[in-house]
Amino acid sequence: MHLSNIKLWNFRKFGTRAAFAVGTPHLDLCLNEGLNVLIGENDSGKSAIIDAIRLVLKTHSYDWARVGEDDFHHTQCRMRIEVILSGLGPPEAKNFTEFLCWERGVSAPLPYLRLILDAKKNPLTGHVLPYEVRAGADAEGKALSPEAKEYLKVTYLKPLRDAEDELVARKNSRLSQILVGHEAFKNKGIGHVLMKQLAGFNGSIEGYFDGKDHAGATIPDQLGKSLKDDIDGYIAALYEPGKKTGLAVTERGQLRNLLEKLELSISGETKPGLGTLNRLFMASELLHLNKSGWTGIRLGLVEELEAHLHPQVQMQAVEMLQKQANVQLILTTHSPNIGSKVELKDLVICSEGKAFPMGPAHTELATDDYVFLQRFLDVTKANLFFSKGVILVEGWSEELLVPEFAKFLGYNLTQKGIAVINVNSLAFIRYANIFKRKAKPDFPKPVAVITDSDVSPDNEDGAIKGDKAMLAAAIAAKRVKYDGQCVKSFIAPQWTLEYCLSKSAAFGPKFQEIAKAVHSGTEWTDFDATLTKKLESQSLKKTEIASRLAQAIAKGEIDRLKVAGDKHVEYLVNAIKYACGV
Repeated sequence: MHLSNIKLWNFRKFGTRAAFAVGTPHLDLCLNEGLNVLIGENDSGKSAIIDAIRLVLKTHSYDWARVGEDDFHHTQCRMRIEVILSGLGPPEAKNFTEFLCWERGVSAPLPYLRLILDAKKNPLTGHVLPYEVRAGADAEGKALSPEAKEYLKVTYLKPLRDAEDELVARKNSRLSQILVGHEAFKNKGIGHVLMKQLAGFNGSIEGYFDGKDHAGATIPDQLGKSLKDDIDGYIAALYEPGKKTGLAVTERGQLRNLLEKLELSISGETKPGLGTLNRLFMASELLHLNKSGWTGIRLGLVEELEAHLHPQVQMQAVEMLQKQANVQLILTTHSPNIGSKVELKDLVICSEGKAFPMGPAHTELATDDYVFLQRFLDVTKANLFFSKGVILVEGWSEELLVPEFAKFLGYNLTQKGIAVINVNSLAFIRYANIFKRKAKPDFPKPVAVITDSDVSPDNEDGAIKGDKAMLAAAIAAKRVKYDGQCVKSFIAPQWTLEYCLSKSAAFGPKFQEIAKAVHSGTEWTDFDATLTKKLESQSLKKTEIASRLAQAIAKGEIDRLKVAGDKHVEYLVNAIKYACGV
């Protein structure tokens, strides 16, 4: 059994100001049976999805979750959450017999469970009216029984969790809750082997306070007996003569009390840090999720997996979680390390009140695209998941120049949350298709592709080999290849970035000065001809030239007035504006 779909209406940022309509949810998100990682910029709705699940299913711990006034979108007075639980086998389905729905299967109908939380608030006072979680195939459903609810509880690890507090020995500790439900302790009391061992240990303790050893012989240390005699004297005076006290580790016959005395730690380590404690906490929760004999949902919710974990441990944790075969996990993260480590098909990108699962059923990525991106979508490129806009470039020259050129134009890409991603090749289509969907809604973030036209000039005057139609056809073909939905290509009007910069009225003089300085041993009598030869032979030191040109831009050595109307850099200007939403 796993959570296969969640729908939200007017829940926090997932909503509109339009009239409530059951047929048009504001979020309709399908989830994987195994790992799901919600990723995206701050305030993109990741925590809202986790909290919606908690409100419907509740948790095994004693966390209190109820719909509050702030859970309603804007000024709306009705919100709704629906979840679908699929893949119910007979042992699980029997827990929900009267609440099940059925769908057509290959050979026989398949059961699923549809849960509904529909809440309203008083528009005058803001008070949330009584509500309950219901189940059924119709729009209203019927109230779930308390027994059924017990099988729906999930494991939840809150953000910035205090793992030390969760693992410490105390009454109702989370560790004792996990252990008491394990087959090693479940439904076992005084007959458990630990209770027998405890009884023997308590006998030794009682013997000490009676001044005896385990064989009944008097021991030299009689301070314990003296202490107990004093207490017994007070009890006789306060209670009644002849009454005696008993000193033991815990209440006899209460296995839970014994488990509440246990702490989990790493053997041989003293005063472990937050990272170690967090890993211990996650290990104990995985033990709980994988317990045998459980016929309820096995779902773990983890907010900010990276909490207290350094990058290498984050990678280690993701690798381990991806191997969990019988457990569904829904995680949130702000970490590019995790974004690059998780398989792309397991990601859900949250952006501007929408959520986009990245599995093959939802994107235009081909099977080999997933293989390629799993290998090459590293930590730096994973920034595209957190950005408000993306500029894809094909090399270091563009990566160095574009951010500085954007500042020159008055657009600080860092402040605007725009990621410049160097794909280091012409594999734009693989990265662009991350943002192309097979069905609505489209991605809201603009994705600009900056690329060369790759049609070289025939001579130093810039004439095109063949004719201008060849250049136009090449540009048109690239647009057909890359453009679609939120992705738009911006193509160099002539050959390469470097060639366009050399022809630019604004950048040409400085570019030529820098190129001659970098290649000081080259004869530059005919600059255009020499540049063409170096570009054709791939001997031009593009990165060094771009770095120096970026510094020149930062120092104000480029005439801003000459940029307007400069057709050779206009494509860069337009790409930056598009990514910034201008």
